[in-house]
Amino acid sequence: MRNQIEFEVYGNYALFTDPLTKIGGEKFSLQIPTYQALKGIVESIYWKPTIIWYIDEVRVMNPIQTESKGIRPIEYSGGNTLAYYTYLKSPRYQVRAHFEFNPHRKDLIHDRNEHKHHNIAKRSVQAGGRRDIFLGTRECQAYVEACKYGEGEGDYDDIPEINFGVMVHGINYPDETGRNQLETRLWRAKMEYGKIDFIRPEECRMVRKTGEGIAKPFGNGNVQAVDQLYTELFGEEE
Repeated sequence: MRNQIEFEVYGNYALFTDPLTKIGGEKFSLQIPTYQALKGIVESIYWKPTIIWYIDEVRVMNPIQTESKGIRPIEYSGGNTLAYYTYLKSPRYQVRAHFEFNPHRKDLIHDRNEHKHHNIAKRSVQAGGRRDIFLGTRECQAYVEACKYGEGEGDYDDIPEINFGVMVHGINYPDETGRNQLETRLWRAKMEYGKIDFIRPEECRMVRKTGEGIAKPFGNGNVQAVDQLYTELFGEEE
């Protein structure tokens, strides 16, 4: 597929929570990463408002296992509350994603250079990302390495199918939909032979409005043009 990147992401712990239910003291990770969590990782590798990243597939490499920890969350009103968070332990995933130009960003048409965006993205994977990488939450630091998707043995390669039921797919933001509202997408997730094929956001049929919002304006004053960034990274080569 055009404009595709492949990488492996791993860490000691992950915490993928459901945004519809995570209000409260205790937190329990979903068994697999959401589309939105993986999109956040890809955007930490390389992000520009000119493009939208789409997660094509994820491959679960390590066994799904959990570990609970006692946590003392920050209590801004005082007190000494103890909560238990249940993390995924030793998660490791292979991810395949690609980008397309954001059709709702007419103000950034001048920034649509497919070749340069793709080369910068591939270089950013080799560098381990342009920003810090996290698996779900900030306390779960992670690392990114380039890989060939499908290589190596995964713990579920011989398991025909595992269903995870209805779970969060991701969040629709105004700058990617053209609608001035926030929406949460749900889907029925399943893993076949260790791989999860994600449907595209617009293919999700279970969508709930969860708030209001507007797209942030971008221009020469608050976003670096891809031509300039490319020159910084690669010099004048094309």
